[in-house]
Amino acid sequence: MSAIDFAHRTLPIIDKRVLRMGLAPSFGIDAAGVDWALEEGGMQYVFWTPRMKAATGPLRRALQRDRDRYVVATGPTTAWWSGGIRKAVDRSRRLLGVDRLDVLQIFWLGRASRWTPAIAAELEALRDEGAVRAIGISIHDRRRAAELANTTSLDLLMIRYNAAHPGAELDIFPHLPEGRHTVVAYTATCWRRLLKRPKGWEGRVPTAADCYRFCLSSPHVDVVLTGPKTLAQLRDNLAVLERGPLEADEMAWMRDFGPRAEGRGFDWL
Repeated sequence: MSAIDFAHRTLPIIDKRVLRMGLAPSFGIDAAGVDWALEEGGMQYVFWTPRMKAATGPLRRALQRDRDRYVVATGPTTAWWSGGIRKAVDRSRRLLGVDRLDVLQIFWLGRASRWTPAIAAELEALRDEGAVRAIGISIHDRRRAAELANTTSLDLLMIRYNAAHPGAELDIFPHLPEGRHTVVAYTATCWRRLLKRPKGWEGRVPTAADCYRFCLSSPHVDVVLTGPKTLAQLRDNLAVLERGPLEADEMAWMRDFGPRAEGRGFDWL
């Protein structure tokens, strides 16, 4: 992967070329930090919900400046039935002052939401009507993710992928129809567990930059989300895009360290 396409990717279906580091403004970054990210930091992909109040104003202003530059991914907090999905879309469009959302997601499928014919039909209807550009899910069940990618009209998968949980390399990536889906990775640091020294480990411990580079080194990952608490953290995270993919020895070290991360849970493969 060259340094040029390491930093940017044209997203399938959404058909926008974006910076591969996406912003999840739900971990403490303030409105000024979001403003900087979208105006000066070059960030374009934003995972947002109305609950992220500090980000709403900056995101709305950015969309008014240049709607085509940004990709907004959002969705209802829970989706057990189809009834509330359209209301959630209408509310988000109203809050952001846009006619169309880029990505409508069903969040944490199997835990906070479910997949039913009625929900699928409502997502497809909103896409067909032009209220949203693409439809997707976030999901931990990797085998089900691959199945849904091949049996439904989903356009995007948001999945857990990091050095402690690399199982998508076996269960998802090889099974996706080529060029059909946008893949968004999150939990790059495994909720910061990859940043801590495990018992008995005497080697170097990864930084957040190492964790993001691990995710971005996969040609299957289009965007990796970062959830900084401060603008300083965000600047550090964005700097990884200039470093390019992990070298072979760095990748081997990360794969050796990942399974040792304490508290990662049993589902690491």
